[in-house]
Amino acid sequence: MSNTIFAFGLGIGTKNKEGSLLEVFYPSPTLGAEKSTLDALLESTNYEGGNNTIELDEGDLNRLHMNLLKAGNIEQAELASRLKATVQPVILCVLTVDEAPSNPAEVYLKLQLISHRKVQPHNTVLDGMFGLLINTAWTSEGPIDVRELADRQLSARMEGRTIEVFSVDKFPKMLNFVVPTGIRVGDAARIRLGAHLGEGTTVMHEGFVNFNAGTLGTSMVEGRISAGVVVGNGSDLGGGCSTMGTLSGGGNIVIGVGEKCLIGANAGIGIGLGDRCTVESGLYITAGSKVAVLDENNQVVSTVKARDLSGQSDLLFRRNSETGAVECKTNKTAIALNEALHAHN
Repeated sequence: MSNTIFAFGLGIGTKNKEGSLLEVFYPSPTLGAEKSTLDALLESTNYEGGNNTIELDEGDLNRLHMNLLKAGNIEQAELASRLKATVQPVILCVLTVDEAPSNPAEVYLKLQLISHRKVQPHNTVLDGMFGLLINTAWTSEGPIDVRELADRQLSARMEGRTIEVFSVDKFPKMLNFVVPTGIRVGDAARIRLGAHLGEGTTVMHEGFVNFNAGTLGTSMVEGRISAGVVVGNGSDLGGGCSTMGTLSGGGNIVIGVGEKCLIGANAGIGIGLGDRCTVESGLYITAGSKVAVLDENNQVVSTVKARDLSGQSDLLFRRNSETGAVECKTNKTAIALNEALHAHN
């Protein structure tokens, strides 16, 4: 049995009528742990090692509280004590190794590790996660299995209440689970759980950030960060711009954005950008786009496919206003962000 822990979480779960987990909220998921914490989990509960998810009762939580205190893990000990008051299922999810999740509790633990900035996108295994999650109505009365929604709505109406449905999705809003420090978000519905928002990021009302994707630092996001796309510190995404999801449309190209880049309004990329790159407003670059490479005198020195430029730094992509040709030239002017836009209260 492994003597280490990749991650673990104590959380509050929601089940459907069949007893299957819809979701788990982990107030303070933990990445890594001392052997003493693992021993406390083994001694206090029915956990027997390996990647496992179990439901805890009050006795488990009492023992866990005391043993975690002895192990010096004060934060998790206090959480175990506090969770004794809940009427919802208390879930312990332990991952000794980082491998494909096997149940919803493991999926939610990994997504929350990303949103808590404990793990960056692409740094935990999420293979097969979609098949493990139940399609859920996210409502004013919490998550409801969509197959049970009509009955719950009728019961609520009969009691003089109305259940408001915010979305029907396998993913909830990130901000209902975690609000990282130093961010601003115009519309919470546009940030899915599992997004990674770096300190200093602002997502405007039309911005969107998918799971296992996001920003690593200060960024102004008015466009779409698709699944798997990571945006480096100091880069901005203009209004209505688009990033293709990782590995979509670009063959084996990993699509990401380096530091101090600007993707203009209504532009888009199907290739990766290095640092200090600019894509002109309205220009969509796919991996197969033919690009005329210009020298310092704006003379064409070669014509390549955009995928050949993927990941390179200091490039300016533009469209020739006379010929319509896509052009690329060296861009030595780093993008200076407006500090006032990134100020946080």
